[in-house]
Amino acid sequence: MNKTKKAKRVIPGFGLSMGVTVSILSIIVLIPLASLVIYTAQMSWSDFIDTVTSERVLASYQVSLITAFIASAINAGMGVILAWVLVRYKFPGKRILDGMIELPFALPTAVAGIALTSLTADTGYIGSFFAQFGISIAYTRVGITFALVFIGIPFVVRAVQPVLEKLDPVYEEAAGVMGASRIKIFWKIIFPEILPSILTGFGLAFGRCLGEYGSVIFIAGNKPFETEITPLIIMSKLQEFDYKSATAIALVMLAASFLILFVVNLIQARNSKILKGGR
Repeated sequence: MNKTKKAKRVIPGFGLSMGVTVSILSIIVLIPLASLVIYTAQMSWSDFIDTVTSERVLASYQVSLITAFIASAINAGMGVILAWVLVRYKFPGKRILDGMIELPFALPTAVAGIALTSLTADTGYIGSFFAQFGISIAYTRVGITFALVFIGIPFVVRAVQPVLEKLDPVYEEAAGVMGASRIKIFWKIIFPEILPSILTGFGLAFGRCLGEYGSVIFIAGNKPFETEITPLIIMSKLQEFDYKSATAIALVMLAASFLILFVVNLIQARNSKILKGGR
C-alpha cells in the first residue's frame, strides 16, 4: 500500500515563518511608527490641535500636498511613456536607459538636490533659459515639483513595465484588423489593463513625494508660507528638541500617506475585479 508522501516545503512551517515575519515587521515598521503615537500622546488634545493646525504648518501641508500631487500626476503620464518605449521598442542603449530609470533610487537625495538646484537656478543651464522669459524654477514651487518628478518617476515606470510585458498582442492585432485606430486600441484595450499599475505607481510616488526631504531642501528656498515643506518643519522641531511637536506633525503626515495609499489600493482592487469580470 502506497503511502501519500507529504510535500516538502523549502522554508520552515507556517508557525516559525509567521513568527519571523511578524518580528521583522515589528522591528522595522510597527515599533518606529508606534513611537510617534507614544511621543504624541504626551501632549494634550488642545496642544496637539494647536500644533498641527498652526498657520505655518497648514501652509506647509498645502505646499507638500500640491507639489506632490502635481509631480505624481506628471510621473503617471511620463512613466507610461517611458515604460512603453522600453517594452515595445528595440534601440541602441536600451539597457543603459532602462538602468538609468532607477538612478533616483541609488543617488543620494542631497546630491540630487544640489545638482537640480544648480541646473534650475537662474545661472544654471535650464534656469538661465527660462530666466529670459521671467520664469524662475529654483526656490519656487515649480522647483519643488521638478525635484519630486525626478524622485518619483521610477515608481510608475517599474509598476507599469511588467504589466506591458505580459500583455498579449493578439487583442491589439484583432482590434487593428477590425479597423480600430491606434488611439482607440490604446484607450479601449491597453489602458484598462495597465490602469491598476498606473494607480499603484501614482500612489507610491505620491507617498514618497510627501515625505521627501533631501532633494527638495536645497531647491525649495524654504520660504515660510510659500515654499516651506512639512518635512522641513519636522526637522526644525527636532533641531529645537521639540520632539512632541515634531512627532505630532509627522503623525499627521503618516495618516495622510496611509489614507492616500489605502484609497489607491481600493481603486486598484476595484479595477482589477472589473477586468476579471466581477462587479
